[in-house]
Amino acid sequence: MMNIFYNSPHYVIVAYPLQQGLELVDKIDSRSLFVLGPLARELRKAIVEVPADDRSQESIDALLDEYCAGAARPIIRH
Repeated sequence: MMNIFYNSPHYVIVAYPLQQGLELVDKIDSRSLFVLGPLARELRKAIVEVPADDRSQESIDALLDEYCAGAARPIIRH
């Protein structure tokens, strides 16, 4: 089973609860990153802990940009 955890014009985060994983998909740059266990919990916590007065699509997308920098892989279509 999977659940949409976050969705914006730039990013979607799909949660896989049974695997304790999160898949980040950068819709604009066609790249993705899959994290499991402690890394997935850390990312979820970072998103949830964005202060309410700064919680916006732009601030969460900026957090995801930083998180994906250098780690996300291009999505290759065959």
